Amino acid sequence: MNSHQKHLITCLLATVALFCSPSPGVAAGVEPDLGAAQSFAVLGAATVTNTGMTTITGDLGVSPGTAITGFPPGVVIGGAIHAGDAVAAQAHSDAVIAYRTLVAEACDFNYLDVQEMGGLTLTPGVHCFPSSAQLTGTLTLVGSDPFIFKIGSTLTTASHSSVVANDGGQTCDGSNVFWAVGSSATLGTGTQFVGNILALISITLTTGANVSGSALALTGAVTMDTNQVSVCSGGTFPPAGSIKVTGGGQIPVPDPDSADPTAGGSGWASFGFNAQPKGPGGHFNYVNHVTGLHVNGPVTDIQVIAINPDGSPKTVRFSGVCAGSGPACSFSITVEDHGEPGRDDQLGIAVTGVVSEVRSQRILDGGNIQFHK
Repeated sequence: MNSHQKHLITCLLATVALFCSPSPGVAAGVEPDLGAAQSFAVLGAATVTNTGMTTITGDLGVSPGTAITGFPPGVVIGGAIHAGDAVAAQAHSDAVIAYRTLVAEACDFNYLDVQEMGGLTLTPGVHCFPSSAQLTGTLTLVGSDPFIFKIGSTLTTASHSSVVANDGGQTCDGSNVFWAVGSSATLGTGTQFVGNILALISITLTTGANVSGSALALTGAVTMDTNQVSVCSGGTFPPAGSIKVTGGGQIPVPDPDSADPTAGGSGWASFGFNAQPKGPGGHFNYVNHVTGLHVNGPVTDIQVIAINPDGSPKTVRFSGVCAGSGPACSFSITVEDHGEPGRDDQLGIAVTGVVSEVRSQRILDGGNIQFHK
């Protein structure tokens, strides 16, 4: 640990004495301002590492460190990679301020030193855990006001655990949920998690753990393995399966793949699809004319994962399984519709299974994508 990290930890720990002070009256936590960190799905302090085909929706960054590894095969959509630049530095500074704000809030609800959260149904407010919190099973959050979890030491989840947010509307899951973790957070295999995690040291997302929100590590690393992290910026999202998406055309195929959506390539891949809300249903067809990879199969899921400031859909993800006599595989597609004539529309693809391929979000080289409400 370098001197910068030691100094930051010392400064932040000075606020820990404020944990779990009683609060009279009605429970009412105050949502912190994430500032420049608001657009970051993942932000590390020392490093960010990834194994497998992780999808980050939003910005990805590290500061004051500069090392980000595993992208590709990981992909970033609807954002950019900031490795130790001024944008990441400001986001890190604002995340530290937000963490201090969270741990300074007075407690509305107090729990055991080592608390199991599985099976609980909680309402908004400041929930304080003096030592550690463990989740096995399902934690249900009911209410539209902020949920703030102050955890003195560690946050861990068992495999296939989940946090379910039900605020009575179609808001982005996790936009009103904040986890201030005094040391490190580890999400177990297949965990489905919501909220913004601000961990004093590190965050580990094991295989298949997904976060609707953000993972912000203030002094250490964020470690990932085949995850989906979608930054939650608030606003009203259409419910899953409520939008129809159609498109066709081609994308350039650079080798190696690039996270730059404007990157060209010596080859190209063609695609065509319709993803419909009823069922959901539809079909996807993709051919990489460089490698010969052919993906063809039904769409099984469709959802809006990012919205524009006016509330209109910005990024849609749909997925499905490969059909026919070819090798077994599944696909996850992200698309953006930038209006007519479609010259700025984008498509990215991740294929897993016996055959695999990852292509970062890419501006179409001919074709069009359309969202239909």
